[in-house]
Amino acid sequence: MFALVDVTSMYASVEKIYNPNLRNKPVMVLSNNDGCVVAACPIAKRLGFKKFVPYFQVKEEAKKAGVAVCSSNYELYADVSSKMFSVMAQFCDELHEYSIDEAFMRFSPRLNDSEWLALGYEIRKTIWREVKLPVGVGFGPTPTLAKAANHAAKKLDGFRGSAVINTPQEKQALLSRMAVADVWGIGGRLEKRLMAMGINNAYTLSQQSPAKMRKYFSIVLENTVRELQGELRLAWDEIRPAKKEIYSTRSFGNRVTTRNDLRAALATHAEIATKKLRAQHSLAHSATFFAANSPHDDGRYVKQSALSNFAVPTNDTRHIIHAASEALNKLFIPGVRYYKVGVGLLDICDETNRQDDLFSPSTDNSALMAVLDSTNARYGRNTMHFGARGFQQKFAMKRDFLTKRATTRWEEIPRIKC
Repeated sequence: MFALVDVTSMYASVEKIYNPNLRNKPVMVLSNNDGCVVAACPIAKRLGFKKFVPYFQVKEEAKKAGVAVCSSNYELYADVSSKMFSVMAQFCDELHEYSIDEAFMRFSPRLNDSEWLALGYEIRKTIWREVKLPVGVGFGPTPTLAKAANHAAKKLDGFRGSAVINTPQEKQALLSRMAVADVWGIGGRLEKRLMAMGINNAYTLSQQSPAKMRKYFSIVLENTVRELQGELRLAWDEIRPAKKEIYSTRSFGNRVTTRNDLRAALATHAEIATKKLRAQHSLAHSATFFAANSPHDDGRYVKQSALSNFAVPTNDTRHIIHAASEALNKLFIPGVRYYKVGVGLLDICDETNRQDDLFSPSTDNSALMAVLDSTNARYGRNTMHFGARGFQQKFAMKRDFLTKRATTRWEEIPRIKC
């Protein structure tokens, strides 16, 4: 049996843990540089506030409604998430951390439905007692059915945070109340195509022929249907597969208007991306660079991009920075107030499969890169970096509503007066 445990409005819920004044107030959390709403607690949702809306569009409305606005406190969220996973691991044979706010659990015992429900309530109660996070728990014989049960536990009437799909009767009763898009892995575009075929809820999807779904759509949808029918098709690997593309991108806290600042930003992202590339022991055959202003700014929206191909695949930061400097001629336009910049490494291969060119030998300096990575790992990120990125923190993320990092910084730990 599998279970999926998912936190209700993770970021907003964490903000309420260390600030009791927010417990009964609407809370919204913003994205990088306080750009968009990425989390809203249930109270804020009932007031009509939604996720993925630019903050400036709802700023005045949120102020009038008394909504507490917080910048993303990633340090705090990651630490609380780690504690939650430690609590969950006490209940199961195997734990798979799917994202920062949800994880799959695998169980070997055979229990009846009432016992699974009771276990779900016990998991919820323990996580609340130990970590103070509200969660939903869904059980099913496959990960997809566990995900569907979790949806019911959190969003369908008649459930109190714990649900089980273990019999055909339970499957029909629950899946018939779920939209097709509520099934794990099915997006809005695919939902429209399925509904055009008369497949208008999750239960109807589960009754389809897997072979037919593969023929008209993909093997992914075939596996989804088989999982909804109770056949185990998905599994998690002990080692995550290497990424085929690696990107580093972020919007600026303040607009960038000079050529040197744009070059420094590109160099910064080149360092981040190539570090990730080396961490998975890979090489890149090409790199893409892009820069854009904000579509919400006055004037013309500008998004420039450039592609660089390498004669020999590389994971040497020097080569990526050099390519970024050459791309700068295409990216930089005087007068444009750049809001976002990024670097992507493409056509990635394993470094053990490097194929050298007789006429273009590799000039990577693996020893230098090893010193760079080991130094930063031992003494802290950015202890050693390339001069191309500059020596001033011009591109720090804008977080005007940042709360205290209460579990990771001594100077910001909670103080209790008694």
